[in-house]
Amino acid sequence: MTNFFLRTLREDPADAEVASHKLLVRAGYIRRQAPGVFAWLPLGLRVKAKIEQIVREEMAAAGAHEVHFPALLPREPYEVTGRWTEYGDALFRLQDRKGADYLLAPTHEEAFTLLVKDLYSSYKDLPLTIFQIQDKYRDEARPRAGLLRGREFTMKDAYSFDASDAGLDASYQAQRDAYERIFARLGMEYVIVKADAGAMGGSKSEEFLHPTPVGEDTFVRSAGGYAANVEAFTTVVPEAVPFDGLPEPRILPSPNTRTIATLVDLANAEYPRPDRPWTAADTLKNVVLALTHLDGTRELVVVGIPGDREIDDKRVEVAFPGTEIEPATEADFAANPGLVKGYIGPWSPAGAVLGEESTTGIRYLLDPRVVDGTEWITGANVDEQHVFGLVAGRDFTADGTAEAANVVPGDPAPDGSGPVELARGMEIGHVFQLGRKYADALGLKVLDENGKLVTVTMGSYGIGVTRILAAIAEDHHDDKGLVWPEAVAPFDVHVLATGKDQAAFDAAETIVAALEDARYDVLFDDRPKLSPGVKFADAELLGVPKIVIAGRGVADGVVEVWDRASGERTQVPIDGVVSALAG
Repeated sequence: MTNFFLRTLREDPADAEVASHKLLVRAGYIRRQAPGVFAWLPLGLRVKAKIEQIVREEMAAAGAHEVHFPALLPREPYEVTGRWTEYGDALFRLQDRKGADYLLAPTHEEAFTLLVKDLYSSYKDLPLTIFQIQDKYRDEARPRAGLLRGREFTMKDAYSFDASDAGLDASYQAQRDAYERIFARLGMEYVIVKADAGAMGGSKSEEFLHPTPVGEDTFVRSAGGYAANVEAFTTVVPEAVPFDGLPEPRILPSPNTRTIATLVDLANAEYPRPDRPWTAADTLKNVVLALTHLDGTRELVVVGIPGDREIDDKRVEVAFPGTEIEPATEADFAANPGLVKGYIGPWSPAGAVLGEESTTGIRYLLDPRVVDGTEWITGANVDEQHVFGLVAGRDFTADGTAEAANVVPGDPAPDGSGPVELARGMEIGHVFQLGRKYADALGLKVLDENGKLVTVTMGSYGIGVTRILAAIAEDHHDDKGLVWPEAVAPFDVHVLATGKDQAAFDAAETIVAALEDARYDVLFDDRPKLSPGVKFADAELLGVPKIVIAGRGVADGVVEVWDRASGERTQVPIDGVVSALAG
């Protein structure tokens, strides 16, 4: 360590929010360069290389071949596939000195597709799976949590190429199986969830989520085995209810009831029902959203959801793909007087009707739970008035449905496996069946066995290498520092020479030599004139799983072997360290 490039810090960095960020900086693994951008120091590179090696070995076992693309790519292929626009502000764009447009790649589908198109022309060349481990770039609006959400990050991305859908199924399964082996070797808990493909496109999409309180994704799961991201969750639609004989809707005064809570309070106080109290679930909340489409046009849409639900931003993004979404502004309401803020509804005798044959010209979409025959309290499109007993399918209809409301614990799983619970998770891997989206756009075809040109079908498979590193650090630390699992630790053994007696340093050097002969990777704290307390504190912070302490016991021919994870310390003879670690 006298010659190793390392400085540890005693204080947490001011901008660090989560344990992995704090400890990786304090222990000298990474160093901040800009928001969401980090330099990798020797210890960090060692852990990163261990993770990458496991990934490489399992990719090879799955029949994939490694390549490496530049991060700097021209605009044209991304223009052809539409992603130059679709990625929006998340894309780092730049120009060369001649004014040509380039980007820093967020993913490499286009580059992989064009490479295979350039080199392969026959079904006999397929199936093919190629991968790279390379840095990616996304201009995150709010980079946070150190390596967990940065602007530059390392990914393994693999792409499969097949001449048939059956071939794609096989390639997809091979990669999915490889991911399970990778995470098992890394000792990481994971849940495979159904996911939305988003800007990647394609059909089948599954995420590998690592359950953790610091995860940014919410996912749902049932005791019966169902799992999905909230944005991919599909609402179980109730059966329609007969509405013959139901009374006509009533418009009643409802002053100062712009919120669901105040509306329910007034309803129970002024218009009680005989069988039970009114609840938020009896109300229909109508939320006005402003959609900005890719061509720049702005559209208002109203989404009706049960009043005991909230709009979920991620589910809204999936419900309205290819648009920027925000709440309607005061200017939007001023330009549409048929929308009476706080009292919006799908029907009123004044004619401000939403939905089919709308007099407002605004699309009206309903939560799937609002089925024909259900009765609602909702706005009457008149200030300080609500309509009671409005029946879906009889009194109002919609232009369609929208999966925009939040999922809550107890909602039924769509596969019938029981009620769901919500949990927090971090995406560590994602597998897609892209199909022919990119091959069609970029003209990737091969000759089949009949000499006919067919479009290649593709899969895409990503693993977040640097995110995995941070996730492992989140899971493996204590109040003293990091505690790396052996599979990814920067060194196998950390040897400390403590005290002022030269005999301790000589014994430590003997132990280091023996360990290196036995093919252990050793970090040797040979720094002179440092107190044992400083060396112990650094050893705990760095987190090497096995620590050997050569100190006072050397005079009696023994040293201590310290298991960082369990805290157990065992005295062993100086010449017995290798066998003690092996056993």
